[in-house]
Amino acid sequence: MHKDSKIYIAGHRGLVGSAILKNLKSKGYSNFITRTHAELDLTNSEAVRQFFNEEKPEYVFLAAAKVGGIVANNTYRADFLHANLMIQNNVIHQSYVHKVKKLLFLGSTCIYPKNCPQPMKEEYLLTDVLEYTNEPYAIAKIAGIKMCESYNLQYDTNFISVMPTNLYGPNDNFDLEKSHVLPALIRKVHLGKAIEANDWKSVSEDLDKMPIEGITGNHSKQEILGVLAKYGITKSEDNSVQVEIWGTGKPMREFLWSEDMADACVFLMEKIDFKDTIAKESKEIRNTHLNIGTGSDISIAALAESIKAEIGFGGKFIFNSDKPDGTLKKLTDVSKLNALGWKHNINLKEGIATVYNWYKTRS
Repeated sequence: MHKDSKIYIAGHRGLVGSAILKNLKSKGYSNFITRTHAELDLTNSEAVRQFFNEEKPEYVFLAAAKVGGIVANNTYRADFLHANLMIQNNVIHQSYVHKVKKLLFLGSTCIYPKNCPQPMKEEYLLTDVLEYTNEPYAIAKIAGIKMCESYNLQYDTNFISVMPTNLYGPNDNFDLEKSHVLPALIRKVHLGKAIEANDWKSVSEDLDKMPIEGITGNHSKQEILGVLAKYGITKSEDNSVQVEIWGTGKPMREFLWSEDMADACVFLMEKIDFKDTIAKESKEIRNTHLNIGTGSDISIAALAESIKAEIGFGGKFIFNSDKPDGTLKKLTDVSKLNALGWKHNINLKEGIATVYNWYKTRS
């Protein structure tokens, strides 16, 4: 890419896209194309065709997706499958039609089998069944990988697929119904600490910024406590506060700072082509996607304790073992990416502190 190359970032306001846009700007790139969902519905084939015809981007970062945590994935199964397939099909196909020089498609490590050998290597894709709770989302992302791979093989395009591990950072989703585990825990513990300290000003400010089921800071304490209890934040008669966490707390998860992920994506767009992702000894070209992660993990219970320590919460956690754990271990093998010349920079402790500060001070 050149500094004045025309770059389209699909999903520029989300966790992934905003981090990529920030990284590109810091490196001197300046010619960006962005559209909000209200301005361009990527599930609309004709709208996407018209957009590419008018704008003619040279490079595309496909970071737009319908995403959510275990509850949302398991509840809105058809929505996650349909929306993600439509977004991918439209953007990838129009990138081919309009001769985009390079496209980077972002997936998720949920593409790997439920009982995948650890750490998860790219070659383990499609070797066993998927985790049930996020199967539709995973199938959509697998289709995106195979679409990029197939267009490269048939049409000689230069489309790269990357599979980031669990991401967190600025502009994350803190909606308690739809968020992933780390931002959900940060918000729950933040609210738990405020209730514990009888700091209703902080509770009100939080709910005014992001209402829960329509409940804002203007509602009564009883109404606020009622809706928070639905999401596992409860105050007992002795004024102690408890935060419920789904599952046993035993599953191991890997977390990557979103701006590290963005740096890896820009590195790949600048320096790596599709041909560089093909194993030299391969007779069949497959599994050309690249894992992006740290190569280290932490249990959900230990993650909760780290967040508790950072925020200064004095209450306790209740693990609801009646709720699903999901896959017990999901650790990426990042040796392929490391060999290409990139490695992460931000450790989890530093990342939690930074994203919590962002959460408290966001507008």
